[in-house]
Amino acid sequence: MHPIIHHPTVFKFGFLELTGFGLAVLMAFVIAQIVCQREFWRRGQNAEAEAMPDIVLAALIGTLVGAKTYYVALTGDPSAFFSRGGFVFWGGFIGAVALCYATIKYKKLSFLKIADVCGIGIAAGYAVGRTGCWAVGDDYGRPFNGFFATQFPEGAPPSTAAVMSQQFGVQFPAGTNMSDVIAVYPTQLYETLMGFVMFAILWRFRKHANLPGWLFGMYCIVAGIERFIVEFFRAKDDRLVMGFSTAQIIGIAILTIGVVLVAARTKRSGPLATA
Repeated sequence: MHPIIHHPTVFKFGFLELTGFGLAVLMAFVIAQIVCQREFWRRGQNAEAEAMPDIVLAALIGTLVGAKTYYVALTGDPSAFFSRGGFVFWGGFIGAVALCYATIKYKKLSFLKIADVCGIGIAAGYAVGRTGCWAVGDDYGRPFNGFFATQFPEGAPPSTAAVMSQQFGVQFPAGTNMSDVIAVYPTQLYETLMGFVMFAILWRFRKHANLPGWLFGMYCIVAGIERFIVEFFRAKDDRLVMGFSTAQIIGIAILTIGVVLVAARTKRSGPLATA
């Protein structure tokens, strides 16, 4: 079975260059805003719907700053702030939640009401945003030769034996040519698919009859599970406790928060709560 040979997606308009990653991130936030606003309108929460442009802007800034800060802390390289790569999801998630919380409180709105709907939008945006990782060729997996195995000769970084060995701690047999491009798991596609599954689950429960925040708790649960699973296939060099990566440990923490939220905000009967 021959591996897929991946090349980055780039759109050029004269002197302007738009990468597939940049386009995917842009569309992720656009789709998240559309999903959230429509759900708020369906619920009759017009004030929350009207606040979404400001909240999405806060999420965008928080995501960029948080993702880069997390990456710099992880690598210990301050110059990474100015590189094109190095956007880590959990760092972006934490940064976005923090800045969105401040924005929502400034507008004197309910954080849990908004978070309840935003979980759906985040899942939709995540599924779209992960296509950008595929487009640019980063966040790929460990060596793999099965179905959909992919080589990233122009990835960020390329999936060569040298990169896999030096940056991700992958061990190769003696005599391996370090310039060889290695076929790997296309984990970006796995995450895109699981993102759509997360969205479908949350969309299915959007008319729940529990207290505000319950659905955001569900998001935390499915997001924690998704990240925990995919990390087993990712090319990583930060395995810490019992072979789990930093992202898996954070995923377990997010999942735990979700379980607590779901338990605390569950209401046994009655219409959709508005308190």
